[in-house]
Amino acid sequence: MNQRSFASAEYAMKKKRTRREKFLADMGRVVPWSRLIAVIEPLYPTSGRVGRQPIGVPRMLRMYCLQQWYGLADEALEDALYDSQALRDFVGIDLSRESVPDATTLLKFRRLLLDNDLTKALFEEINAHLAEQGLLMRAGTIVDATIIAAPSSTKNEGNTRDPEMHQTKKGNAWHFGMKAHIGVDAESGLVHTVVGTAANVNDVTQAGALLHGKETVAFGDAGYRGVHKREEAQGPQWHVAMQPGKRRQLDLTRNWARLLEKAEQLKASIRAKVEHPFHVIKNLFRHRKTRYKGLAKNEAQLFSLFGLANLVIAKRSLLGAHARGAS
Repeated sequence: MNQRSFASAEYAMKKKRTRREKFLADMGRVVPWSRLIAVIEPLYPTSGRVGRQPIGVPRMLRMYCLQQWYGLADEALEDALYDSQALRDFVGIDLSRESVPDATTLLKFRRLLLDNDLTKALFEEINAHLAEQGLLMRAGTIVDATIIAAPSSTKNEGNTRDPEMHQTKKGNAWHFGMKAHIGVDAESGLVHTVVGTAANVNDVTQAGALLHGKETVAFGDAGYRGVHKREEAQGPQWHVAMQPGKRRQLDLTRNWARLLEKAEQLKASIRAKVEHPFHVIKNLFRHRKTRYKGLAKNEAQLFSLFGLANLVIAKRSLLGAHARGAS
């Protein structure tokens, strides 16, 4: 075992445990590292060219996870690792013996994941792990979409906005960017399917793609009206929310109207689970704007974000399973 540096030993002896340290410790336990590493290693270079040898997959994967959790650019993550002992301990870096991998190294790792469609493979491996823990029931699906804004500035090299992003109107406001469409397990609230499109793509057109095929019921908000008529969305029994305008017009003095209102409230309580993954990636992981240019790169990142969000959502159950296994 490597001897601790004085700085690391002094940090370990401090009395207060920060929220960041607790989060990293929990995620270090619930992420199925060995399974994810096994997905990447067959495509990872085993030896460097002249001079520098490649950094191992375990360390690069931990750096990549930090980047997703804290919404950091490559250079910002490099700086954060130099600044934070907690982050260095999580990755396994001792500055007395080695330097932090530079931003270019992380860029090459991300390109490896993108070029080999590995973010989707990692997402599926995480879900396979969760299913083995009994957390993905697959009896029902909730579908929804959220807009991820893209930079609208044209102050770049080509003086143009991203041609693969588009604008759409939501309420009285216009939004430019992409949409993240997700299919969520109605029992656990875990994301089982992710699709990325331009923001102007209608939600209902992606409903069929968000089904895994084994569900018996599916739920959607009013944006999915008419989904039961679409051939690709056939199979489950659809429960779609009533249009808000029609719901406001219900005369609640009548029994039939009160029954309809109770049915709408029940459907809304089930659909509420779909908001949790959006909350995790937008508020906890700070992913409110697209980071890259083009749909392919941004959709690849969505697989990583929602896979890691699933682990955050299931964290309590997974930690409980770890505790029972250790006892």
